[in-house]
Amino acid sequence: MVASIMRHVAKECNTPMEELYSHIGWPLNKKYGNALDAFKMSITNHDIWTGITFPSDVVKNELLSYIGKRLTPQPTKVRADVEVTCFGYEGIDAVKDALRAAESKNTADTQVKVKLVSPPLYVLTSQTLDKNAGLTLLEQAIKEIERNIRASGGECKTAMAPKAVTENDDAELQALMEKKERENQEVSGDEDESESDEGPVKETI
Repeated sequence: MVASIMRHVAKECNTPMEELYSHIGWPLNKKYGNALDAFKMSITNHDIWTGITFPSDVVKNELLSYIGKRLTPQPTKVRADVEVTCFGYEGIDAVKDALRAAESKNTADTQVKVKLVSPPLYVLTSQTLDKNAGLTLLEQAIKEIERNIRASGGECKTAMAPKAVTENDDAELQALMEKKERENQEVSGDEDESESDEGPVKETI
């Protein structure tokens, strides 16, 4: 990977490979043990370049830009499914409050989103660069839901424990949500038809 990055920069900047290695690659190997590890760390820590003398600003800009494109980690999507019910006095309001609790600690860097599939099934998702941190985040969100809904006499069951999901998982979830939506619309249509068959309800004084 280091050689591939160096070749790209050498070609784009018309700079000999040996010059790039002598100014950048070898000093990073000596300082950090591996230039590739140094490249990866430099994405979030620019101090990595302290003491490195670039052949030119053009080389520096091209190298940093290419490292960002090639080595920036891609976010992982994590998901959990929960069933939340409450047959107590607060009912649906208690469910809504419990689900809001799962999102209450969201920050710019950590976001939990809750989506309804079909009552009582809800989906919790998050995008993260650190899969383990994302899984822990969803586990904490589920605990918040459990704590809040139980305080209102309800219940939260984990239908699917937090896990990393793929595009296929997302497609299956989307298909399930669309299916549930169609079923709900059909039920709603049957109720409307039933009401119309009975005719208008006469008002009594």
